[in-house]
Amino acid sequence: MNDKRSLQDIHAPKSICFGCGPLNENGLKIKSYKYKNGLRMSFHPKKEHQAFPGVLNGGIIGTLFDCHGNWTAAMSIFESNNQKQFPATVTAFFEVQLLKPTPVDTKIEIFSQIITSSKNKAKVELELFSKNDICAKSIGVFISVKEGHPAFYRW
Repeated sequence: MNDKRSLQDIHAPKSICFGCGPLNENGLKIKSYKYKNGLRMSFHPKKEHQAFPGVLNGGIIGTLFDCHGNWTAAMSIFESNNQKQFPATVTAFFEVQLLKPTPVDTKIEIFSQIITSSKNKAKVELELFSKNDICAKSIGVFISVKEGHPAFYRW
């Protein structure tokens, strides 16, 4: 059976993360889904996400990349290592390239794919599109954390 729920709803229903936590009432509540060799997500910006009239704030774009990249890495680590529990990952590094203004009046989509992956680390490439135009891209390195880390099974 093919589960149509997002990774967040399956693996982190109690998360309070600003970007991807289902329980954060004021958060962005992104939903990541398996897509080809990575993940995809859609997001409908709101007026309060603007940097200036009609344009999405770069910090919001960074948050979308950060959370979606973590989920991409966690899925890769989980599947490639046949783990029993879905790993909790954190960002070790990420950079964002803002290529053109991202409008807030339309849905945006982010697609991610794994560049490299190991037992506890993955490098992820992400691209943000609005109306089929690439507006931003990112590369990040994400690592799984162990017991004792504040993010360890935070959900």
